[in-house]
Amino acid sequence: MLCYRCFYSSPNYSLIPSPTISNKNKNLLFKTFPFLSSQKPNFTSSLYCSHPLSQIMDLDNKKDQESRSLFDFLSQKAYTPPSWASLLNPIPSHIFSLGHLPTPIHKWNLPNLPTNTEVYLKRDDLSGMQLSGNKVRKLEFLMADAVAQGADCIITIGGIQSNHCRATAVAAKYLNLDCYVILRTSKVVVDKDPGLTGNLLVERLVGANVQLISKEEYAQIGSVNLTNDLKEKLVKEGRKPYVIPVGGSNSLGTWGYIEAIREIEQQVQATTGRIKFDDIVVACGSGGTIAGLSLGSWLGTLKAKVHAFAVCDDPDYFYNFVQELIDGLKAGVDSHDIVNIQNAKGLGYAINTSEELKFVKEIATATGVVLDPVYSGKAAYGMMKDMAENPKNWEGRKVLFIHTGGLLGLFDKVDQMSSLVENWGRMEVQESVPRKDGIGKMF
Repeated sequence: MLCYRCFYSSPNYSLIPSPTISNKNKNLLFKTFPFLSSQKPNFTSSLYCSHPLSQIMDLDNKKDQESRSLFDFLSQKAYTPPSWASLLNPIPSHIFSLGHLPTPIHKWNLPNLPTNTEVYLKRDDLSGMQLSGNKVRKLEFLMADAVAQGADCIITIGGIQSNHCRATAVAAKYLNLDCYVILRTSKVVVDKDPGLTGNLLVERLVGANVQLISKEEYAQIGSVNLTNDLKEKLVKEGRKPYVIPVGGSNSLGTWGYIEAIREIEQQVQATTGRIKFDDIVVACGSGGTIAGLSLGSWLGTLKAKVHAFAVCDDPDYFYNFVQELIDGLKAGVDSHDIVNIQNAKGLGYAINTSEELKFVKEIATATGVVLDPVYSGKAAYGMMKDMAENPKNWEGRKVLFIHTGGLLGLFDKVDQMSSLVENWGRMEVQESVPRKDGIGKMF
């Protein structure tokens, strides 16, 4: 087998040891970091070196989350935490495989970056289609707990275009559980059919029981009381409901992004030291994702500084809430020491300025990456604004931006974005082009 150093110094980077990387795993490096694919080696021979065992790259024997086989999907398995998280308590006993992991990382060629700043993108928007985004990682642990407790249905709650509620509805149906989603909406439409836009279409297609509550009632009663009220009703009917909080954000759900840090560590390790992230940037909507990322980065080997852009509430609220989550794991750390939280809510949760939507359009046009307008769109907008205002803080740094998904939320912004995407027109066909009836097959 070869160590990392010899792996890269092998002749022409083309003779890679078959004991080191099997046919099953040979594309791991290039699935993880697609931008390396131009240097993709030929796996044609076996080479050896005498360097220490600690340097040996033995991907076949590493029991990690990156080598999920086809039949692992939707399976339940015993969970073993990263060694650096083994002192947290409680540790989940099981996990359901719900996401298509690991999600890839690639360089993100954003315009107008500070000098020598590099931004990479962690594509958690590619963790699935129906069941996509950052919520999948939390649900892997939460759904395992629901099944362990003998639940026959799931209750959760969120906004009318909640990505979390959609993901939960899909995950529940995958596991043959009913799902009840309480969705917050305007009092003007709370008594009307909510329609089939975006996340609502998927929720209703998979048979979720949708219950609407006005924003005013939600503010007076709160998510905990609302879910508990529905739980009591279902218990009286003989059901066994399991309640998942807003965004799947509790101490158990936090493990989803503790585990994501292990995944990122393994992906960084696969680059043999060519990539080391100084910063992690992510949107913050309910707190669980940033709790897991910041705690994992602090405990593990990554040691990247986590920057969270809050798309609702304010930084003080999230510092306190993250503290509650990590205290629930007996982490013994102050949230202010492990994450920097900035306000990026703008006009309010799920409300966008024309400038924010224009930014989403411009980034899609420039890089091919489509950001959702509620979470990653606002976070990326906030990051780029901070880079422009404080370039010295970012110069020369390698930044990993976590794309948390939410593409379906764009469909709720069609009217606002229509003026930004007017690049269409009827095709003008030259008269010299021959014409004949029936020549064009319309499949």
